[in-house]
Amino acid sequence: MLTILGFTMIATFLVLIMLKKMSPIAALVLIPALFCVFVGKGAKLGDYVIDGVTSLAPTAAMLMFAIVYFGVMIDVGLFDPIVRGILKFCKADPLRIVVGTAVLAAIVSLDGDGSTTFMITVSAMYPLYKRLKMSLVVMTGVAAMANGVMNTLPWGGPTARAATALKLDASDIFVPMIPALAVGLLGVLALSYVLGRRERKRLGVLTLDEVLEPETETVLVGAGAGASGDGATALAKQAARTGGSDSGSGTGSGTDADLSEADDDFQGLDPHRATLRPKLYWFNALLTVTLLTAMIMEWLPIPVLFLLGAALALTVNFPHMPDQKARLGAHAENVLNVSGMVFAAAVFTGVLQGTGMVDHMSKWLVSNIPDGMGPHMALVTGVLSIPLTYFMSNDGFYFGVLPVLAEAGQAHGVSSLEIARASLVGQPLHMSSPLVPAVYVLVGMAKVEFGDHTRFVVKWAALTSLVVLGAGILFGII
Repeated sequence: MLTILGFTMIATFLVLIMLKKMSPIAALVLIPALFCVFVGKGAKLGDYVIDGVTSLAPTAAMLMFAIVYFGVMIDVGLFDPIVRGILKFCKADPLRIVVGTAVLAAIVSLDGDGSTTFMITVSAMYPLYKRLKMSLVVMTGVAAMANGVMNTLPWGGPTARAATALKLDASDIFVPMIPALAVGLLGVLALSYVLGRRERKRLGVLTLDEVLEPETETVLVGAGAGASGDGATALAKQAARTGGSDSGSGTGSGTDADLSEADDDFQGLDPHRATLRPKLYWFNALLTVTLLTAMIMEWLPIPVLFLLGAALALTVNFPHMPDQKARLGAHAENVLNVSGMVFAAAVFTGVLQGTGMVDHMSKWLVSNIPDGMGPHMALVTGVLSIPLTYFMSNDGFYFGVLPVLAEAGQAHGVSSLEIARASLVGQPLHMSSPLVPAVYVLVGMAKVEFGDHTRFVVKWAALTSLVVLGAGILFGII
């Protein structure tokens, strides 16, 4: 009964948010509360919620201060050179922009933290997508898949969990998987190329009015005081040249020389905003590198690191109290949206775990594996990791389900190392799970409905996971 109710609860949640019948926050809170009553444990709902909030409180704190920190770094101009570099590569071409999104997300993912990756990627790419009227779900989908592949790094979480659960060395799990994961990342880049061609074809030739449509959320201006005069003309010329062709060059009928005249005018961030701190650029860069290094080396808990980093960044860059308050107010909406979503997700996870639904669901799935599949338990584990890591947390899968799968595999001569490697396959889809707090950073900053993101990304992320699995089998890793 708990198995059926667990799957029904998850399916109800996904259907309602994808059909936009409920907001994600409302669905994350009300649906599990209702099913908790159906299970007959309504009296314990408070305990389940408190347990869930307690477990996710450090994550919520980390996200709150991380958003403030990276928001301040964006304000003071730390990422402006990155945006300019991407612009030089992309040249306002949708195909290059989508591929650039995948490359940027993969590179930033080296720090092992999904929230950080999404904040930096969206901050750099959002202005381009908005001004060129590109699909924002393409940006969130590509970023999530690239981060999902890179999330398998030993310090990213899943590999460490698999090693802990099965008492193995993380390097023995990860290093042999590198070829398969490289193929998966190439798959994401190939997919981003296809999606980019589709966007280029859909947009056609952009007109002056389309490119310069007024916005209140993100302001893109030219080298002068606003997007007018020569700067606006150059921007319009650039967009017109890049939007109308589906040729391999990606630049329409214009040449690189034609496009270069607008490179300096098409800025992702206002180059004259009052919050810029050019004299403190290297201090901010050093602070960010130190912060990410401390995160990877685990010198302090991540929430503490971002709390200290945000306080230091505000104090040094904006020593006057009114300026600090203004910066905090500017980022308050993102902080509230993301932290609210995390605490709402705590209700969902608290009920799933507290009522025992997760345990019953995993045991039911494992018990229904045919006996004939025993010698192929690595393949079974890889296939199961795709839906299971989507419907439950990494902790639930790696500490609850993986040991059972490994035990079943050992009974048929399949090593725990093969099972552990196969368990990493589902991560490209996992990063878009409603139980992953980082995904709310992604959709929140990109101003994308979670249901729209889910509808778009699930099929492509599942395909990416299957590509990794297929490569692992082909190379004899799994």
